[in-house]
Amino acid sequence: MTHPCIRMRRGIVVAAAVGALVVPAAGGAATALPSSAPTAATGTEPPSPSSSGDGVVELTPAVQQQVDEAVQRVMKQANVPGVSVGIWTPGKGQYVKSFGVADKSTGRAMDPGLSMRIGSETKTFTVTAVLQLVDEGKIGLDDTIGEYIDGVPNGDKITLRQLAGMRSGLFNYSQDEAFFKALTSDPQRPFTPQQLLDYSFKHPVLFPPGEKFYYCNTNLILLGLVVEQMSGQHLNDYIQEHVLDPAGLDHTLFPTGNEFPTPHSQGYTNQTATGKVEDTADWDPSWGWAAGAMISRLEDLRVWARTVATGVLPDGERMISPATQKQRLITPATPIPGAGYGLGIFNVQGWIGHNGSLPGYESLTIYLPSARATLVVVLNTDINYKNEEPSTLFGDAITTIVSPDHIFNLPAEPAAR
Repeated sequence: MTHPCIRMRRGIVVAAAVGALVVPAAGGAATALPSSAPTAATGTEPPSPSSSGDGVVELTPAVQQQVDEAVQRVMKQANVPGVSVGIWTPGKGQYVKSFGVADKSTGRAMDPGLSMRIGSETKTFTVTAVLQLVDEGKIGLDDTIGEYIDGVPNGDKITLRQLAGMRSGLFNYSQDEAFFKALTSDPQRPFTPQQLLDYSFKHPVLFPPGEKFYYCNTNLILLGLVVEQMSGQHLNDYIQEHVLDPAGLDHTLFPTGNEFPTPHSQGYTNQTATGKVEDTADWDPSWGWAAGAMISRLEDLRVWARTVATGVLPDGERMISPATQKQRLITPATPIPGAGYGLGIFNVQGWIGHNGSLPGYESLTIYLPSARATLVVVLNTDINYKNEEPSTLFGDAITTIVSPDHIFNLPAEPAAR
């Protein structure tokens, strides 16, 4: 989803805040997109076997070979240095493989066990924390943000539900020109949540709360502050104790600076002050904070895909109550054909989850309930190909083969203007 992450564009930051799916016109409200969603990078490979009633095909050697070829084709087409892919289909096999390099300077191979920055997938963790507090009766989804945080434009009208569902009308701080210059001039500088909000709040609101969908990182910064205020813990500590530990995600973390567990992949972006490609592994992700700062790896994301989509932990206990999870999965339509967005989660043609993008890294973690199937893709660049995020290209190409009835197809993003 293009705007699921914290994506910036040189000169203009296009709402991708750490992964989500909207395609707002720069500086304005979300615009309707063409009804035809191109299925990029499908090539001329032979058709996949028909899927069974649950929507996925068996991962036979022939199907796996098709996936190999599709991944390599997208890599070549979009100039992706390295990618890891995991597909898990209960009763029909699994596929876990890496391609390319994790470090262009040394030629070190990509590997499924490498830590990766996951950008906007952080939103799924932050909103999970919010929903846990809802279950505890400490907050309500229809409370206004003004009840918790002072100084928010329209704060007496915007609800926590509208923040989590990307319908607040607040300006996305990562689209602010001054923010872009501050980040790219010193990528290792830390940002505080209040500094991020200041970049947003100097702009007028874009529309009345609830009127439309607009992917916005500002929403998540506010929700992160609510979690801190109502839990009495720093957001990273709350997520570690109440989300990561119960789910057994031992290789996932919410960094407080630019720390990055080893081994990890380097990351490559052209979202720089000069527009030249740079390695971003040591950039400080605090500018994404509750919207996009987290780190994980393929196997942890496999576990998280099912957990966030169902509200159920690996041990069978509940992460979120059934009633609250039901609220989360109400995914009203967005301007993107075939895509709905709920509370920090999207549904694209039946696949539920989130994507992530921030300078140097992209990810896609999705779950298909009808087949209990999981797809995770992590890669070490966020450089677009023909205005389309490479994670989307991989998702489209792979699901065209393994779930032909449920293709993760999102239209290309209009050029920034």
